[in-house]
Amino acid sequence: MKHVQNAAMILGVLFILYFLGIQIVAIHGTNFYFIWLVMGLALIAWSICMKKGILIPWIPMWMKRACLVLTCLGCLLFFIVEILILSGFTAKGSERLDYIIVLGAQMKAHGPSRILKMRLDTAYNYLMDNPDTIVIVSGAQGNDEHISEAQGMYDYLVEKGIAPERIVREDQSRNTSQNINYSSAFLDKENDTVGIVTNNFHIFRATHIAMKSGYRYVYGIAAPSELMLQGNNMLREFMGVMKDFLMGNI
Repeated sequence: MKHVQNAAMILGVLFILYFLGIQIVAIHGTNFYFIWLVMGLALIAWSICMKKGILIPWIPMWMKRACLVLTCLGCLLFFIVEILILSGFTAKGSERLDYIIVLGAQMKAHGPSRILKMRLDTAYNYLMDNPDTIVIVSGAQGNDEHISEAQGMYDYLVEKGIAPERIVREDQSRNTSQNINYSSAFLDKENDTVGIVTNNFHIFRATHIAMKSGYRYVYGIAAPSELMLQGNNMLREFMGVMKDFLMGNI
């Protein structure tokens, strides 16, 4: 039990340090990273309770064993899903695709957020290498955005030299599933070859949503992501995969 107590304390401290690192160093678009603070404090509190013998002696043995089994199953599920997410990190798509779809992310007042810029730069490189490919930029306008994500992506690509006639704007979608489903109105998803451009941690979920939605020839094209935020992104993506699985999107 002492080993468990020490491990919980160490892990709790590491989680809090990671939270502080994100807050101080990284550029983040949501407050999801506060989960590391919550988990860290919870683990430290649990470690202290174990050390002082609080709560644990009063919990029935069957409940302790049930919690242990559920925890082990949860860890196994997390490990399996994370491996699946990692499988999309090296996706490079295929040459001469009919379409690529760039999934939206936050637009700032000065232009695309860093995560969206990574997607757009990856799409730009692909479009330069494949001059016959059409790009669909997908994303609505959020409450904190001055223009739609689709319009912001269009402006960015045009400014970099992509011909406007090669860019289709889909400006109604507000999540990954809608990005992919609404974009299908501009192509033949049963016959066209389609690349999904998004950050590496997002490729697995995005391509499997597309396949479930009826895209027959779909490929992932992985953009990089912020190294400091990778742990946060992987945890958040685990939850996204589970949500879309339960909702029948994957």
